[in-house]
Amino acid sequence: MMSTLATTNRRVLLAARPVGLPTAANWTFSDAPLADLAEGELRVRVSAISLDPAMRGWMNEGKSYIAPVGIGEVMRAGGVGVVEASRHPGYAVGDAVSGSTGVQTHWTVAPERDRGHGLGKIDLRLGTPTQWLNVLGMPGMTAYFGLMDVGLPNLTKPAGETLVVSGAAGAVGQTVGQLAKLKGLRVVGIAGGAAKCDWVVKELGFDACIDYKAGPSAVRDGLKEHCPQGVDIYFDNVGGDILDTVLARINRRARIVICGAISQYNNTTPVQGPKNYLSLLVNRARMEGMVVFDYADRYHLAVAEMAGYLKDGRMKSREDVATGGVDAFPATLNKLFSGENFGKLVLSLEG
Repeated sequence: MMSTLATTNRRVLLAARPVGLPTAANWTFSDAPLADLAEGELRVRVSAISLDPAMRGWMNEGKSYIAPVGIGEVMRAGGVGVVEASRHPGYAVGDAVSGSTGVQTHWTVAPERDRGHGLGKIDLRLGTPTQWLNVLGMPGMTAYFGLMDVGLPNLTKPAGETLVVSGAAGAVGQTVGQLAKLKGLRVVGIAGGAAKCDWVVKELGFDACIDYKAGPSAVRDGLKEHCPQGVDIYFDNVGGDILDTVLARINRRARIVICGAISQYNNTTPVQGPKNYLSLLVNRARMEGMVVFDYADRYHLAVAEMAGYLKDGRMKSREDVATGGVDAFPATLNKLFSGENFGKLVLSLEG
């Protein structure tokens, strides 16, 4: 805890909806005084926030699985922190928590009043604060339920099924691949750059990794080499041309998990849909989207399982932690879209 409590809240507000890649014009920084707490409220000093590709979609107008961030509102983000003050009987000063903190230094929330707050205590004996934004947080929950509930791996197949995951070195991809290996699948990653590919193979235990930056035919040739028996499950985080290329290699009854499409998020032209979708018909395959919030009532089960893997060393959690506080948010967010981050991108608000 700080020796003196802050009196203002530094916030990042959405100033305008972006067209293409977000720029400085899309953000406003604001300092707001911290008001006294009402009965049932608590205040969290935010120590770190999660930066996720989904944030780009939250900035857009239009119907989606969640309401867009309003102009002039604090930018939505998941975060972790410590309860600094409380008038809620279930939370005490010093409790470590996570939730939908927003991009701000302090988060005031009333659990019984505010919708979608996601507030919950976190057990730092199970993982570090940044791991609670990665394997034990929303990316890990996305990986777990996307694979197990939507990908439906056949765990009784003697030789094991083959899973391909794009964005393999990112937050969701790293956990999908490791979890699939633990469940007995053969795992092939797709990532950008030799360093990322080496890491997912040598450190995370993937069977192979394809560097999509190695040339225009790298993914096609890599799938032919590393998936000679075809693809049973494809966990898609990028969309676009890579999705089309994988669709050309799927097996009968394959499952394609649509988790994200980061290659399309900053398009100024219509989103590119799958050109090879008839492969789904030919192979009697299934493509299904997933949104992690649908599984919120079961998060605790996935956390318990994966915390065990972290503890005994069967799973690793890599975070790319940026510094600079909330003022560094705009530039740090755009690292996601350049592929500059290596692991789960986190912005520290401490120091």
